[in-house]
Amino acid sequence: MFRRIHEDVRAMRKRDPAAKGWLEILLSYPGLHAVWVHLLLHRLWNGGFHLTARLLSNVVRLLTGVEIHPGAELGRRVTIDHGMGVVIGETAEVGDDVHMYHGVTLGGATNEPVKRHPTVEAGAQLGANATLLGDITIGEEAAVGAGSVVTQDVEPGATVVGVPAERVD
Repeated sequence: MFRRIHEDVRAMRKRDPAAKGWLEILLSYPGLHAVWVHLLLHRLWNGGFHLTARLLSNVVRLLTGVEIHPGAELGRRVTIDHGMGVVIGETAEVGDDVHMYHGVTLGGATNEPVKRHPTVEAGAQLGANATLLGDITIGEEAAVGAGSVVTQDVEPGATVVGVPAERVD
């Protein structure tokens, strides 16, 4: 756990030019706090303690403004800058080194008990208030612009913007 925290602090320091030092990041970055608690809640969820995990995830949401369903899969060094308003759904999968800003939604597009949330592959960046809906894949190193609504797969390395999101590079 301490190795993960150390990796995350280093990743945030690298990604956020406003970060003044490791102690500031450790103590005052709610997006990281939500990710760290999610690691524990995900274990509870996978252990069959669904109600406990859901109740505690609501406490985390109240404290951080970040809602991560305990069933969601998060990779290493996932960073959420500012955090407020981020929602990550139950079947979402977020790869290593993904960076997202406030207001990002990884939402479902069906009420059926299937994979219904996005997969965000390693190294992707999700701009503020980006909304990703359904069982779609955001490819490695792709970028989603602020305020974009994505309902289709995004190729690795591509940049998409707009409503609906379209490739611009």
